Amino acid sequence: MNWDTVEGKWKQFTGRAKENWGKLTDDDLDQAAGKRDQLIGKIQEKYGIAKDEAEKQVDEWSAKM
Repeated sequence: MNWDTVEGKWKQFTGRAKENWGKLTDDDLDQAAGKRDQLIGKIQEKYGIAKDEAEKQVDEWSAKM
């Protein structure tokens, strides 16, 4: 799915994001507000993974939408 679509429908996707990344809080998702780079940063922070890995996970997740 196009990331612009994800960003535009962010409120609808937050539940799915929480299912995928259970360590992310509602506040984390609110702060990301559909912005890809913000979401990647939050995933890196919560899971202690490299940016490349976080980007890969976000891309795979958005492709499933």
